[in-house]
Amino acid sequence: MPSRKSSTAPEPVQLGLRWDGPGLIAGVDEAGRGPLAGPVVAAAVILDELHPIAGLADSKALTARRREKLFDEIRAKALACCIAEASVEEIDRLNILHATMLAMKRAVEGLRLPPHKVLVDGNRLPVLKMPGEAIVKGDAKVPAISAASILAKVHRDRLCEALHAQHPQYGFATHKGYPTADHLAALRQHGACPQHRRSYAPVRAVIEG
Repeated sequence: MPSRKSSTAPEPVQLGLRWDGPGLIAGVDEAGRGPLAGPVVAAAVILDELHPIAGLADSKALTARRREKLFDEIRAKALACCIAEASVEEIDRLNILHATMLAMKRAVEGLRLPPHKVLVDGNRLPVLKMPGEAIVKGDAKVPAISAASILAKVHRDRLCEALHAQHPQYGFATHKGYPTADHLAALRQHGACPQHRRSYAPVRAVIEG
């Protein structure tokens, strides 16, 4: 059984509009909690059951090429979707957990259609205005969460490509900010760049050392 947690916020008033009915479910996932640099990204997706998308899965189980293709298809076919971020400064100030919840909250609030319920990958929920449920390994179980995981992953990978263009000495295009041996070696050699997370131990050690 998946782990479940439900928010206690009251349900929003339904306005009787075509797409504001009680059936709208948004899936939410994040990308970038573990890396040493760059923002954490979250996405929220409301799928359209009349336009199904084949091949949705946990983004980590897909090739980069497949993720890119699905990214475009999700954006084209979903009833609503939103990608949001929490910055490096917010990560360092709030900690990564609270920054992730902030990015998720921003993604849900950025949807052009208000969902009746939100399904979030993992075991924690952001503070939301509508009911929510946390589902462990939801990115492999719930299509809307899978779609959100793909949007978040592709968006963050693109941010890392841009970061690589600005700071090629770190190799962001390859390791995407994760603490690989090559990244740690580059960090020790070149010091931290503005997009490194100062609150993370390997970065803090370089700055203080």
